Amino acid sequence: MSAICRYLKEINMRVAGYDKTPTQLTGELVKLGIEVTYDESVGSLPQWITNNLEETLFIITPAIPQNHPQKVWLESKGVALFKRSEILGLITQNTICLAVAGTHGKTTTSTLLAHVLRELDWDFSAFLGGISSNFGTNYIHHTSEKKYNNSHVTVVEADEFDRSFHRLYPDAAIITAIDADHLDIYQTKEAFEEAFQVFAKQVKKSQQPHLFVNSQLNWPNTGNHFYGFDKHADYQLLHVEIKDGAYLFSVKHKNQEYKFKAGLPGYHNVLNACATIALCHGYLGISMEDLIQPISNFKGVRRRFEYLKNCNSGIVIDDYAHHPEELNMIINSVKDLYPDSEITGIFQPHLFSRTKDFAPEFATALDQLDTTILLEIYPAREQPIPGITSNYLKSIMTSKNAEVLSKEEVLNVLKANKPKVLLILGAGDIDTLREPIMEIYE
Repeated sequence: MSAICRYLKEINMRVAGYDKTPTQLTGELVKLGIEVTYDESVGSLPQWITNNLEETLFIITPAIPQNHPQKVWLESKGVALFKRSEILGLITQNTICLAVAGTHGKTTTSTLLAHVLRELDWDFSAFLGGISSNFGTNYIHHTSEKKYNNSHVTVVEADEFDRSFHRLYPDAAIITAIDADHLDIYQTKEAFEEAFQVFAKQVKKSQQPHLFVNSQLNWPNTGNHFYGFDKHADYQLLHVEIKDGAYLFSVKHKNQEYKFKAGLPGYHNVLNACATIALCHGYLGISMEDLIQPISNFKGVRRRFEYLKNCNSGIVIDDYAHHPEELNMIINSVKDLYPDSEITGIFQPHLFSRTKDFAPEFATALDQLDTTILLEIYPAREQPIPGITSNYLKSIMTSKNAEVLSKEEVLNVLKANKPKVLLILGAGDIDTLREPIMEIYE
């Protein structure tokens, strides 16, 4: 949503909005002259909006609950509320749209794709789901004479929640992973997977390969190209190794191998890099040699395997992981990097429904940590579900080193005993612990 805010502000529209809590991100929007309120009452709507409802574009994220007072009032006035995905569809319809879909890896892969285009001086815009560490923003607009088919390129995330990605008709796309999620919307794993098939059919057909799919997925070979570890992949990953804390790998394409260094650690980020390489080479026509440098100097995305501290006093890594598979990826990657260290994780479950749907999988993933600290579930748009709490999650874990604490209690525990390796995990407001934890490790 904030990337669209930045875009609308850039084209000289007056912008205001609501968010649940103040964050670093909303603070950055305020600095740009965007009005932000944290009061959900109708009375907090700016007068210049309430006096001009017909001349105002209202964009809503699915994270807003159905009974949100401002939403209810606007609907009572007959005002049209546009989904974020609808606006992205409108913005991208006259550009070459490159979309990244998948349960995991969307934000990192789309941000890496944007980073490559900027490094190679392409004419493009990007609407990202996280703050790029290279650019310090989630909206990028760069003008250049280097275009694709004389057209402006737009990079977007294709979000599966609420079937939002069905509003997009990209020219080329990546599918990184399909692990069932959002079952409050889809009900079944089969319906979730079918939604990706629908999205794939909306990718425009062209002379070039236009759909790039992770070879680990059970995906039909219908003219698309595969990337990944499978030996039949069009862009095959080989020789992944960790050297001096960095992940080195090769990509084999048409019997020729090219050596790369990943900007971010973790096998999942090697896969994200391979996806980016496949689309850039296979669709945009960028040479493998030209991709080596930008792939290596990618700094990542805020809250995606982000090192807050990496020094003698300790290692603190912040990650947005909120699905069991994402927890498995980050925890296993950290274990690979620091095999001789005990690892402590602070995890804030996100949504009561997701916790209920995947409780055994969450417990198994968290049991891989040496010590687990659970915060209470972040509800976002949801109402509590009886019996679904962080204490319930703890009760089905086998680890004896797990406890449920408040944020204040977490900080007191860390002050008394700083873990050598600490992971901050979750998609709610756990990021408010970043600054106080960094102060403890100073």
